[in-house]
Amino acid sequence: MTTTPETSDLPAAPPGAAHTSREIGQQPRLWRRMAERVEAGGTELRAFLSPLLADPSLRIVLTGAGTSAFAGGIAAPALAAATGRTVEAVATTDIVATPHACFPDRDRPTLLVSFARSGNSPESTAATALAEQLLDHCAHLLVTCNADGALALAHRERADSYVLLTPPEAEDQGFAMTSSLTCMLLGALGALGAGEVRGLGGVAESAEAVLGEASVRQVAALTGRGLDRFVYLGSGPLKALANESALKLLELTGGAVSALADSSLGFRHGPKAFLTPRTGVVVFVSNDPYTRRYDLDIFAELSAALPTGQVIAVAGRLDGLPAAHTWLLPGMAEAEDAALALPAVVCAQLVALHTSLAYGVTPDNPFPDGEVNRVVQGVTVHPLP
Repeated sequence: MTTTPETSDLPAAPPGAAHTSREIGQQPRLWRRMAERVEAGGTELRAFLSPLLADPSLRIVLTGAGTSAFAGGIAAPALAAATGRTVEAVATTDIVATPHACFPDRDRPTLLVSFARSGNSPESTAATALAEQLLDHCAHLLVTCNADGALALAHRERADSYVLLTPPEAEDQGFAMTSSLTCMLLGALGALGAGEVRGLGGVAESAEAVLGEASVRQVAALTGRGLDRFVYLGSGPLKALANESALKLLELTGGAVSALADSSLGFRHGPKAFLTPRTGVVVFVSNDPYTRRYDLDIFAELSAALPTGQVIAVAGRLDGLPAAHTWLLPGMAEAEDAALALPAVVCAQLVALHTSLAYGVTPDNPFPDGEVNRVVQGVTVHPLP
């Protein structure tokens, strides 16, 4: 069935930003459809996953490259809690380069969960092949946007594999991964979290608020300051969100704006030297009461060090944060951080989009000379000895 792409919730985009703007704005609607897809495949999906999850020794490896790798980092703690199994996020780039280190136990039953927008990146197919070569028992859950990608085609008829497809519009046509990331993340959380990830049901409504006029004005106020570097900070799964946010800014500005990501505690250990008076800081504040204390500490410290308004908290609730410098995520006050990350990453996507436009870059194609590509090129996968 062919589905007509939905229009963006954002205002009409300037030339060179139509795809990216639409793909950021369409996310709440696609998330609802992604949840429906997981539910519609429930019987078949459960039949595939239940025997695997019944084994207490099962290791679940969440993998992908770049943004897709960060999806695994966001999801891993919540899925470990939901499944009661060992869950680790390991990038395909690490698997391909150091496969023996990533799969040290040949007899350990493993479910490899592969995130892939196109499924055509060389590391995507290489990682699944290496897992099978080094493991006696390996099953695959493929979460991808492209039914015709190499990864989906290689696995869709296999009994040891399940291909979970996002809505087709999630295969972003813009350079950077936006709706592809969030739909794949939501799909994995829904499929493996089995409804145990608190707050997941409210993410679409929260993101709709983030995409509203008032929130977009807040983003424009920050990105209109002429800042030339950004820092993103977060703890636990929100550190992976910080990494994704920094990558999105680098990508959409074509490298014109520097970006750094770290944990709230780790930032003081050297990376703090990155700060200048023209640095913007975004702190993703955890909902975990203990972890949150460290996020609040670094937010207060950096707010005192930088010009007023250049340090922003993104949070599900205020609780110790100044309202004037906090971007609230409605409905996320009690959400687990993996769910909180979904509307929070929309904030980061908007920052990247607005900064790109402020610097005169075309976000749909920030590298017109082809120096960096939408689907990675130039990778030689060497045979394993």
